[in-house]
Order: sequence, then structure tokens, then C-alpha cells
Amino acid sequence: MMHILVLGGQRSGKSRFAEATVRASRRLPVFIATATAGDDEMRTRIEAHRASRDPGWLTIEEPLELAAALRAAARADRAIVVDCLTLWVSNLFDAGRPLEPAFQDLVAALAALSCPAILVSNEVGSGIIPANELARRYADALGQLNQRVAAAVERVVLMTAGQPILVKPALPIGL
Repeated sequence: MMHILVLGGQRSGKSRFAEATVRASRRLPVFIATATAGDDEMRTRIEAHRASRDPGWLTIEEPLELAAALRAAARADRAIVVDCLTLWVSNLFDAGRPLEPAFQDLVAALAALSCPAILVSNEVGSGIIPANELARRYADALGQLNQRVAAAVERVVLMTAGQPILVKPALPIGL
């Protein structure tokens, strides 16, 4: 089953690309949202994302139990967008949840899915090293998760200025 990890910075077009890819699949679209509306600005972002999707999308809001939501949503005639791993890791941190079991469960769920999934995540490792310990732990955790998911999926796409750049499958190493 083809799974895709879509990476990029803020406002790079990750979600738009993931949603367009699912629409093009002609499968029933499912959107698993990990965001929580903690403030007015985030509520506005969530509403804008909801409004951008056709009414035919099944939307599941699950900030913590992502692997379980994937398993429950998977059907052979569906395609799933998970948006996004970045907020999911933040939610795990905020809830004091251990990361390793959640990461393992997510990778295992991907391997067992009966439909394609496109997972969206921010690429946070391209900037400066964060100044505080919590931000460094978060960036390290998200970077580790992104690597594990990238290893588990068939395709990785990096979004830059709204343009998709194929990262995986990669060019072979050697001359």
C-alpha cells in the first residue's frame, strides 16, 4: 500500500498537496486532524482548513490516539490524510505521554493499513538549534519521528514554496 510523508516548513503547501493527492486517488477521502483549538488564532486556522475541504471528506479529530484513529478509519476504498505529526508530537508532550510507544504504534499501524495514507509533518531540523531545553527535546523528537515514518513509507515529498520535491525514492548512492 502506498504511503507518503509530506514534509516542509510552515505555509509550504503541505496540506494542500496531501489533500489534492487524496482527491486524485478517487477514493473516499478521510482527514485525521491532530490540532486542538487552544486559542482564537488556532480556531481560525482549523476552521479555514475545514472550509477548504469538500463536504465529502470524513473528518476525524484525534489529538493523541493517532494509531488507533488510523486503524479505525482504514478501509480498502478510502485514502487518509493525517495532518499533522507536528501537532501530534506537541500534544503528546503537553499530555506527558511517553513518545516511544506512541511512535512505535504509529509505525506499526502504517504497516498494517488497508488503504493509502499521507502524513503531513513540519521539517524542523533546518533552522537554528532552539535556545531552550524543551524546544530542543521537541525538535529532536519530531526529527526522530519524521525519520522513522520516512523509513516506513514508500514516498517522501518535501514541499518548498508550494512545489513538491521528491525525496524518496532517492537516487542511488555511488558514482
